[in-house]
Amino acid sequence: MGKIGAAVLGATGAVGQRFIQLLENHSWFQVVELIGSERSAGKTYGEAVRWILDGEPPMSVIDLPVKPLDAEIDSTLVFSALPKEPATTREPELAAAGHIVCTNASAHRMAEDVPLLLPEINADQVGLIEVQRAKRGWQGALIANSNCTVMPVVMALAPLREFGVQKVMVTSMQAVSGAGYPGVPSLDILDNIIPYIGGDEENKVETEARKLLGRFDGSRVQPFEAVFSASCNRVGVVDAHLVVVSMALAAQPSMDAVIEAWNTFRAPEPIPSLPSAPEHPTLYLRQPDRPQPRRDRDAGRGMTTTIGRLRLCPVLGYKFIALSHNTIRGAAGCSILNAELLAVRGYLPDFAPLRVSSAL
Repeated sequence: MGKIGAAVLGATGAVGQRFIQLLENHSWFQVVELIGSERSAGKTYGEAVRWILDGEPPMSVIDLPVKPLDAEIDSTLVFSALPKEPATTREPELAAAGHIVCTNASAHRMAEDVPLLLPEINADQVGLIEVQRAKRGWQGALIANSNCTVMPVVMALAPLREFGVQKVMVTSMQAVSGAGYPGVPSLDILDNIIPYIGGDEENKVETEARKLLGRFDGSRVQPFEAVFSASCNRVGVVDAHLVVVSMALAAQPSMDAVIEAWNTFRAPEPIPSLPSAPEHPTLYLRQPDRPQPRRDRDAGRGMTTTIGRLRLCPVLGYKFIALSHNTIRGAAGCSILNAELLAVRGYLPDFAPLRVSSAL
């Protein structure tokens, strides 16, 4: 079977570049269409892009033309790295036209009929696609992944749901790449920590976590019942968001039981067999000063959430730190993993020969 062609919206931006980098040599998908801003449209990708990732743009996309945002798209599969404003209208247009849109944008995450997917923890919410299609009359679908800061929070909490998560307090230390390019001015971030991130960041962490960890009842997601409180900070790190988490657990398990839950956490098949899925979705590091962004952000090819410093909290009961690569696990990598899940669940017609019967 040949690879499935995919389009990337916002292809010249920071997350668009990460999509292109991660899809290079992907075993199922290949980038065949690139969509950019008015400034980039009409140029080749090599002419339009200012590549900010390591290395060079893949040769497979250098000569591809950059199409304008309103251009007709041939690919069924669309990855969106659009800013919120253009995503608000363009993504639903494409889904209505029959495209499967896997978006990193925030515009539609909290819509009741849009799956907010993190396959290891809520793959059953794929069922919202049928609700979405029935409600909106679409042939395609719109599927989102979460805010990059909530990613390490929910990845760390998901294996602990059996212990009865009740209250969660989060303090983030977020990399500058989370602000896009050119991001935070150097005179603001050097020798400094910025205790505020715009775009309703703290509310996104508090609300998206409850949807991600919630229960799909066949027609909607019942939000997770725990209470969340978040404080978000920008720090002078290039990539990876680190979160400090305090939590109350009803069951009051032992420290060893919590660590065992993290280290043995696995999703049901076929998710662990998907090309972008890490061997260890969550991994506890026993060194007293880990995880650290520079040393641990690339764990599991950037898809593993590393956790450390589990200890007693005199206020809520337990506290720990967790770290995820914000532009891989927290952005493009998760969107690609979502598309892989949709492929094996039969939502990409060209993938039909490889459809599997899953336990989901």
